[in-house]
This record gives sequence, C-alpha cells and structure tokens, in this order.
Amino acid sequence: MTKMFFQKISVLFLTLILFSACQPKTADTKQQVKESTSMTTEKSSTSQSKESEATSMSSVEPANPSFPEGSLIQAVTNNDATKVGTILQDKNYLIDEVNDKGETPLLIATHENFVDIAKQLIDAGADINVQDQISDSSYLYAGAQGKTEILAYMLDKQVPDQQKVNRFGGNALIPAAEKGHLDNVKLLLKDGRSDIDHQNNYGYTALIEAVALRDGSEIYQQIVKVLLEGGADKTLKDNTGRTAEDYARSLGYTEMLNTLHSY
Repeated sequence: MTKMFFQKISVLFLTLILFSACQPKTADTKQQVKESTSMTTEKSSTSQSKESEATSMSSVEPANPSFPEGSLIQAVTNNDATKVGTILQDKNYLIDEVNDKGETPLLIATHENFVDIAKQLIDAGADINVQDQISDSSYLYAGAQGKTEILAYMLDKQVPDQQKVNRFGGNALIPAAEKGHLDNVKLLLKDGRSDIDHQNNYGYTALIEAVALRDGSEIYQQIVKVLLEGGADKTLKDNTGRTAEDYARSLGYTEMLNTLHSY
C-alpha cells in the first residue's frame, strides 16, 4: 500500500516537472508570433507610406512653362497672332520677358504697330510701363510715334506711370506734339493724365517743342491751338529762358504768333 502510494506521488511529480518545462517554450513561441506579426505590419505600413508619397509626387505638375523662353518675343516679331494667343494661355509664361535690348513683346508689337497682337498682350496683362535700355516704354513709344489705336487701348485698359519719362526727360505728350501727331495730342489731353506743362531736361514743354523745333506748318499750328485750348501755360520758359512766343517771333511764324497772342 505504501509502495503504491509513493509510486503515484512519483508519477505526479514527474508530470509537474514536464509541464513546467513546456511552459516557457509556449510563451516564447507566442512572443515570436507576436513579433513576427508586428514586423509584417510595420513593413506593410512603410510600403503603403512610400507608395502614397510616390503617388503624391507624381501628381505634382512640372513648374516649367510649356514654351521655351523667347517664344513669345519670336511670335510677336513674326506677327503670328495665333501663336501669341496660344502662348498666352500658359499662365506660367513670363509675358513681360525682354530681348537683348530690354524690349518686351508689347513694345515690339507697338514698334511695328501690330494692333491686334498689342491688344492681345494688353488684355493678358502686359505692362505698358516697362522701359527698355533707351527708356522707351510701350506707352511712351505709342504716344511719341503716333500709334494712336494702340495708345487709345492702353489708356482704356491700364494706368500709365506718369513718373516714368523718356531718355530726354519728357512725357508722352511732348514728343507727340513735336512729331506732329495731332490725334495723339488730342487723345492724351482728353485722357488728362499726362501733364500738359511737363518740362523735359531742356525745359521744353509740348507747346515750346511744337513751335521751336518744327517748321511752323499747318499741322503744328493746329497742335499749338489745341494745346492752348487745353490750358497750356504759354509763359513757361525753357533752359535758355525763352517762351514759345519768343521762338515763334524769332522764327517768323506769324500764324503761330497770332494764335499765341489770342490766348
């Protein structure tokens, strides 16, 4: 009886030892499974993050414009209104790019009196006040050189910078008067933003230049009259101390002198 009791106790003790020996291995296995699962999840998350980043980067549009630099200048020079219109659809394109003379596409169009192209550029926001290497802007050049249709469109659509002057220190009105562009003189006076009595580096006003630097012909007689009607100050003197009346008298411009006396 005693012998059998001890045999049962021995079997039970051996069973407990074997059970205890198995327990750590089971825990290790579970931990390994847990770690393996965790690593797989991390790899999957990292992969998804990289894929998301790659997708995001691929969706960014390139910053470069669709047309190479100089394309607009070339299209304007070629008087290609269709190509100009196509380029202007690219909102990243620099509309006021310049050539080696500092001329913008709008200034080139104004030089050549490409009216339709000039209007396209102005509508697209081309700056009428950008000056080239000899201080000409599209606005100043249009006024000085009789580009009346372009000038009228500029005055209607944008604001001329009256602080910017040409290489002689003059505004748009002075050379318009001196070169006999009566329509431009009338247009600028009607607009009212160009100072009728502005004096350039020589002290010349539009009135003085229309008398002193020209031939006293009928077109200049008309310009003198229009300027006086617009309120030009005939008493202003240039850097030599002479007025428009002084020049008319010394040059023998009788009609101009009579007009000056009547105002």
